[in-house]
Amino acid sequence: MSRFSADWLALREPYDLRAHNPAVLDAVIAWCKDVFAIRIVDLGCGTGSTLRALAPRLPGRQNWQLFDNDFDLVARAGAMAPPATVTVTATPLDLARDLEAALDGSINLITTSALLDLVSESWLERLVVEISARSIPLYAAISHDGRIEIVPSDPFDTTIVAAMNLHQRTDKGFGPALGGTSSSCAITQLKSFGYSVVHGTSDWVLEPHDCDIQMELFSSWAAAARQTGQVPADTVNWLARRRESVAARQSSIRVGHVDFWAHQTGNL
Repeated sequence: MSRFSADWLALREPYDLRAHNPAVLDAVIAWCKDVFAIRIVDLGCGTGSTLRALAPRLPGRQNWQLFDNDFDLVARAGAMAPPATVTVTATPLDLARDLEAALDGSINLITTSALLDLVSESWLERLVVEISARSIPLYAAISHDGRIEIVPSDPFDTTIVAAMNLHQRTDKGFGPALGGTSSSCAITQLKSFGYSVVHGTSDWVLEPHDCDIQMELFSSWAAAARQTGQVPADTVNWLARRRESVAARQSSIRVGHVDFWAHQTGNL
């Protein structure tokens, strides 16, 4: 599974929170409104951002089981102070190899954020088969869908974005990643197993004052593009131009994501 630093996750968390699609989130909350107690499994938990985003919105007593393969991130997630009605257990687990272990026992809801674009089609099929066999609903947030818009434009943007999206499809520890096709692939699979799906965009909209995350994104995109071996040397000059634009507070970015909520009737 691809590793992410705690610093990067902390940097992106407020933008994830702001981006969550309200209609999709409202559908999750409506489904849970009469529930007294619920067990939630969060896959690829990182430091616990999905719990922090969702738990205050859900009613009743909540038992969260958090799973990630990164020991440091799991430790941070397990050390957070949850609301009084929430209990948390955070467990390191290789989700590529041991997904089924994370789904053991009685589960009312699966959540995940910024994970599905890292996984392979075969891994996604495993997940869908496992949850559909027990009619477990899924809330998946902030999956990149390949769309990136940068203002002002640069002649090299298209090359960099194409290379970055190509890099998104490389193996992140689960086999060849779905990248920008992950949400559409997941929705198609879930519907084939009788799930009803509510979905919508959850784009990051980064304004000129969002300098730190823009700097980080441009650097990571340039690095990813270089790693594909399919871009010319002008990547360095492109990055320099982009950094100058950010420093001058003249840069804006929209990064496309999708949220979806999938459930079968009569789950609880």
